[in-house]
Amino acid sequence: MQFPSSAPDLVAPNALLVEVAWEVCNQVGGIYTVIRSKVPATVQGWQDSYCLLGPYFAQQAQAEFEPMTEAELAAATDPFSRAVRRLREQGVGVHYGVWLVTGRPRVVLLSPYDAYGQLGQIKADLWRDHGIPTPDHDDLLHQVEAFGHLAKRFVQALATEAAADAAQPQVLVHFHEWMTGVAIPDLRREQVPVRIIFTTHATLLGRYLAMNDPNFYDHLMQVSWEAEARHFNIETAVRIERAAAHGSHVFTTVSELTVRECIYLLDRIPDAVLPNGLNIERFVALHEFQNLHQQYKAKIHEFVMAHFFQSYSFDLDKTLYLFTSGRYEYHNKGFDLTLEALARLNYRLQQSGLEGQVVMFFITKRPFYSINPQVLQSRAVLNEVRETCEAIERQVGERLFYAAAGATDYKLPELGSMVDDYWKLRYRRTLQSWKTNSLPPVITHNLVDDHNDDILNFVRRANLVNNQHDRVKIVYHPDFVSPTSPLFGMEYGQFVRGCHLGIFPSYYEPWGYTPLECVARGVPAITSDLSGFGDYVMQNVPQHEEKGIFVVQRQEKSFDEAAEELTNMLWTFVLQTRRERIMQRNQVESSSEMYDWKNLRVYYDRAYHLALERS
Repeated sequence: MQFPSSAPDLVAPNALLVEVAWEVCNQVGGIYTVIRSKVPATVQGWQDSYCLLGPYFAQQAQAEFEPMTEAELAAATDPFSRAVRRLREQGVGVHYGVWLVTGRPRVVLLSPYDAYGQLGQIKADLWRDHGIPTPDHDDLLHQVEAFGHLAKRFVQALATEAAADAAQPQVLVHFHEWMTGVAIPDLRREQVPVRIIFTTHATLLGRYLAMNDPNFYDHLMQVSWEAEARHFNIETAVRIERAAAHGSHVFTTVSELTVRECIYLLDRIPDAVLPNGLNIERFVALHEFQNLHQQYKAKIHEFVMAHFFQSYSFDLDKTLYLFTSGRYEYHNKGFDLTLEALARLNYRLQQSGLEGQVVMFFITKRPFYSINPQVLQSRAVLNEVRETCEAIERQVGERLFYAAAGATDYKLPELGSMVDDYWKLRYRRTLQSWKTNSLPPVITHNLVDDHNDDILNFVRRANLVNNQHDRVKIVYHPDFVSPTSPLFGMEYGQFVRGCHLGIFPSYYEPWGYTPLECVARGVPAITSDLSGFGDYVMQNVPQHEEKGIFVVQRQEKSFDEAAEELTNMLWTFVLQTRRERIMQRNQVESSSEMYDWKNLRVYYDRAYHLALERS
């Protein structure tokens, strides 16, 4: 097993960096994308002075973690390996190796369950020393607190090993989110000689408040954090987050928008803002991205034909594919605003007399029983139609070739006469069994709670239910897009490349990776000034609309005003010619480099230097 070797261009030559996140080798949320995508750029800057720390869950780690052999660990002399050995000598089952991602960084994984025997004492200490109560039957909190205890012990061991090193490097420990923050107040209380950075990517209380208060930003200054935390039954987690924010030497967040939350909900002004990026190399298709768009659009065509052409048909060459995706937070993710704008766009298109259709995909995750049998059957019968047409094509092709070779009048023969009655009958019966007078379903699955779903309730009220005269069609897919799906049969990234526009006008979005992932794939995207990404674009990307990034103004705007602006954006996009859309995709793809971690890592490095200065 090989780690990167030291290089002269280290960010901090006499420092060690440990990055702690619940999502290390554990794909459970959006922070996983942040940490994983940042690894190559971080390794480049820190080399073998960098290590990641996270919880060990065997099933999650199985495909992502490669353990170091006992012989390799025994022979290693670096401070991280020595700290692992020290912890093992104390009876802690430490998993040490590399994360199987680009950059192959060192990683230390600690199983929370190893500390469950001490859980009573851990909870008692948190209450006595830091005023953090813990309920008895919340397993997630138990995991978080047990992991925090073990993380503290590893950091202590590393600090001891670093102090014993001839170079005596300083130790920086960067904690992400409240789920790793339990270790911070004890590290400060016990005066462990390390520099602590804490990043909140979204305040926990802020997310809950935004979901339940349509005027969240207006009411932010009046919030009683303690009362609201108890109201939402998240008091323990909020107290952990506050303790982590106040215990860190450098406190950071991911956007100027979340700075306000931190001030009013955590009572500390962040020292720095750390915008998120992507490893753009993963998305780069060189000069192939236009071809990839055509290739994956053809696969979406197949889905659309199966879904709609059973009832009625339209010209796919004059059809635009729009989509939104993300967690099912109807208000926070801007699904409500998107639907309102789509209803208005549908009316405008109907009144305009313009040609063409818009198919809008909602890709999110909701509890469902099964895929709608009607949707599955339609896809299966369409496949049979294709097989029948291909058989007829082969038969006609072969017979036409013989007829052409022996022809004397050079006229094209009647092709229908070259098809056997069997295939004619099968062709007719297959189409008869497939065609229907019922409307194409709005949703592809049978939801567990169909009648209380906000998306479905809106389309029913607005009668946006895929009537033939509707110019905007809705496809609600309450599951992830994956290659194993019988409906799409493609990866999410391929689906994105096949679409024309991503729509993400969030009301609450501390950063927002979905529009950034669109840009990385050369697909134009709409975001909002209430998302961290949208705010960053407005401040740092001049003429961003020319680069295919559109920002809906939602700050200090009414819902109606924002909906009208989004409608106008969609209307302008629909009016573009094919050539204009191709040119726009070129602009989007060429601008994606500015969001690469190689460029945005500098914000993290500045925070680390600030932490070192405060020592």
